[in-house]
Amino acid sequence: MKKLVKYINKGLAAFTVSLSTFLVLCVVWQVLSRYIIGRPSTVTDELARYLFMWVALVGAAYTTGQKRHLAIDLLTMKLKGKYKVINELIIQMAIAVFAFVVLVYGGSNLAIKTLATGQLTPALGWEMGYIYFCLPISGALMIFYSVVYSIEKIQQLFSNHVALSNVQQN
Repeated sequence: MKKLVKYINKGLAAFTVSLSTFLVLCVVWQVLSRYIIGRPSTVTDELARYLFMWVALVGAAYTTGQKRHLAIDLLTMKLKGKYKVINELIIQMAIAVFAFVVLVYGGSNLAIKTLATGQLTPALGWEMGYIYFCLPISGALMIFYSVVYSIEKIQQLFSNHVALSNVQQN
């Protein structure tokens, strides 16, 4: 499982860096075309907006996988032992539920309904539904990481319980 997580981390890192690089190039071209050439590029303006969505959401999934997501951990820092592990497990479950309800379920519905309407982006002419698929993709990745870390926490909880019972028996 750790190998799979490692490969997904590397892939997401490369994907996010590539999208970010392309986003910067689009913005630089937009600035140059607007202020130096005098004719702003509508294509790069629109593309930058959609790239930003993808970078933000896929980057959020990557950050979740690195355990560097935004968290208020005042309670977790004060807890010790099994209570800390249980609290961390509850947090992972909350992340998974949020990712499923909002990103996977809601995002999939949005993408599918938008595809059904045939809505196209103004400058690029792309189907808008495909752009919205960044929501369920990032949600699925967050759920994957939450499941992996929940399994780790459950194993940690049981290994601590077994170690504690062995100490009490001796």
